[in-house]
Amino acid sequence: MNRRNFGLLLAASGLAASEKKTPWAPGIKVAVQLGANPSDADLQFMNQIGVRYTSVTIDRKDDNVENFLRIKAKVESAGLRVWNIGHDGNRNQEEIVLNLPGRDARIEAYKQYLKNCGKANIRYVTYAHMGNGIWHTERETTRGSASARGYDMAKGGEGLWAGKIFKGPLSHGRLYTENELWDNYEYFIRKIAPVAEENGVFIGIHPDDPPVPMLAGIPRCIFGNFEGYRKAIAMANSPNIGVCFCVGTWLEGGDLMGADVITAIKYFGEMGKIWKVHFRNMSAPLPHFVETFVDNGYYDMYAVMKTLREVNFDGIVIGDHFPSMVGGDRVPVAYTAAWMRAYVDRANAEVAAARKL
Repeated sequence: MNRRNFGLLLAASGLAASEKKTPWAPGIKVAVQLGANPSDADLQFMNQIGVRYTSVTIDRKDDNVENFLRIKAKVESAGLRVWNIGHDGNRNQEEIVLNLPGRDARIEAYKQYLKNCGKANIRYVTYAHMGNGIWHTERETTRGSASARGYDMAKGGEGLWAGKIFKGPLSHGRLYTENELWDNYEYFIRKIAPVAEENGVFIGIHPDDPPVPMLAGIPRCIFGNFEGYRKAIAMANSPNIGVCFCVGTWLEGGDLMGADVITAIKYFGEMGKIWKVHFRNMSAPLPHFVETFVDNGYYDMYAVMKTLREVNFDGIVIGDHFPSMVGGDRVPVAYTAAWMRAYVDRANAEVAAARKL
């Protein structure tokens, strides 16, 4: 996308340079992922690495106000903050994406989840709209023989979500059209957006992973490219529907995304529509990629952070899909958090200095 087209899209949106509408404090917030029952050691670890925010994953059976308040109380007892609480039952639901039996029941469950978040003063949640999971091929290695997720289009692979495996050539027995996918999304978002607004919850939508035009008979036409995102956000027509910007997934797509990472961040960021960022680097774009360390991929991750600062992004940046490292699961978390904190400090200083000129 050239500069002129970017400007035209920005002007056409009617939403650029809008005033801040989110209820949280300004500034980029570094975060880490925790499980449903954070231990004292988990919270001590967060304090030791200087990270104040967490995104918590729970079991879907524990989606209730009482549990949300319990988790918040535990985290806050260590002087930390919960950014969001989610589970695999409130995103990537094939019934919703593909209009399968049980769709309305799934939507009602999602509405209740939003109400629970509102009552527990959880102001942000992540949603994803993939009908047959996140796809991968065999694990591969990156720097230092670290094991990492890989995907090679030539090998086909399989999708995985919530313990279910999806395989080609047709994961759901037939070919779906783009119009069907758009109709199903519109049906969902029209029912969900008012509930989000009523309960003061902001929904950031994650891109399709991997963002290929079609997987196993299902088009990835909505959240698999820039134009689809732009149309989907406009269709929602809600101050509470925005973007969970997964840098890694955007880098997977490369040219298929229709806009590079920096252009997309400027577009959605200046609209005030980015509320969470998944911060990871990739070995290369499709057709074959391997997830890697933030300082080891094909993209300049500091440029990402500086752009987020320039558009006054005020949500969380969080690492995900870490390559394995010697020393256990906390090591890649700490390693990534250290890079993110350094990037944030540098970006804050450079942007502040530039604005004084």
